[in-house]
Amino acid sequence: MPGSALALVLAAALLHALWNFAAKKAGGNHHFALASALTVSVIWLPVVWIVGWEVVAGFDSKTWGVLMATALLHLLYFNALLTGYRLADLTVVYPVARGSAPAMSAIAAVFLLGEHLGLRGGLGLLAVVLGIVLIAAGPGLWRPRTGEAHRRRKLGLLWGGITGVLIAGYTVVDGYAIKVLLISPLLLDYFSNLLRVPFMLPGLWRDPQGFAAALSQQWRYVLLVAVCSPLAYILVLYAMQLAPLSRVAPTREVSMLFAALLGGQLLKEGERGWRLAGAACIAGGVIDLSL
Repeated sequence: MPGSALALVLAAALLHALWNFAAKKAGGNHHFALASALTVSVIWLPVVWIVGWEVVAGFDSKTWGVLMATALLHLLYFNALLTGYRLADLTVVYPVARGSAPAMSAIAAVFLLGEHLGLRGGLGLLAVVLGIVLIAAGPGLWRPRTGEAHRRRKLGLLWGGITGVLIAGYTVVDGYAIKVLLISPLLLDYFSNLLRVPFMLPGLWRDPQGFAAALSQQWRYVLLVAVCSPLAYILVLYAMQLAPLSRVAPTREVSMLFAALLGGQLLKEGERGWRLAGAACIAGGVIDLSL
């Protein structure tokens, strides 16, 4: 992986951990998802208009079809992620989601996009996934438990896995969009937000008071997500133009290092030793994938 691509991925990882922390703190639902998409559509419009609005006129039906597909996948992903954050801990949902996705993305890139992972890349991928599993599960995976904590962990594993499947899906679709269709990463991310808005409007019409109340309480987190989430993903998409998807997708999971720090220090989530062991596995995997 070129150094420039690695730098983009690391910056994106920090931004990604920050906006997920904000989403967890907000405790939002479908109203939060709609508010975030609307805010992205507004604050990023001037950039899209200046950089590439004239390109949109040349989009054909195939391009619009891919944009709609990624919009729906991102919509399902964000709602699954928010559900997991309401029901479980950040340090369970986030690692499981981000850990299961790269394995599926890398495998799909090999079989569908013709990329070559190689032995070292495969070992690096396994190390990343192992590290994330250690952070997510800890000793609770092997130690029988009951009670609320055990129930939350199981829900975290469930919703983290569902989110990971959706991440893998949109990662492959978006990789195809920028590598084959040559869609600008900026336009791809913008329209994936804009095109999902109509599907969320019925929720606003059914409960306008609930939307207004949620927005008044969560607007700071909405703004942080609206700025950091597109910026993080745009950096990843540009990195995909410089390096193979099967390298970029797993390497971006270094965000787990930042998320583990946020979860441990700010959310006071335990099992720090397991998180450190997982972080060491992630670091080793990232080095293998980068080289």
